[in-house]
Amino acid sequence: MIAPIANTTASQTGGTSQTSSTSASSTVAQTQDMFLQLLVAQLQNQDPTNPVDGTTFVTQLAQMQQLEQSVTTGQDVSAMHTDLDTIVADLSASTSQS
Repeated sequence: MIAPIANTTASQTGGTSQTSSTSASSTVAQTQDMFLQLLVAQLQNQDPTNPVDGTTFVTQLAQMQQLEQSVTTGQDVSAMHTDLDTIVADLSASTSQS
């Protein structure tokens, strides 16, 4: 039996660039594709006289959804951080000109 995919998250720093966000997105897409391929292979190769419990599949799908939500949340936080940095820089520039 194939073990469930573990939750992994990419560490992000305050200076995250668009390139790393794109890289994280492509990594998630690759991980999702790999997960689905493993799930199909598991279904095709299971013993018909002793099938895998359905809750195993539901658990694995929930883990995949949780991973995707974690990455999306990280990207959202990174975007907010970039926006706040821009606002602070604009405020600093406008106060120094005054």
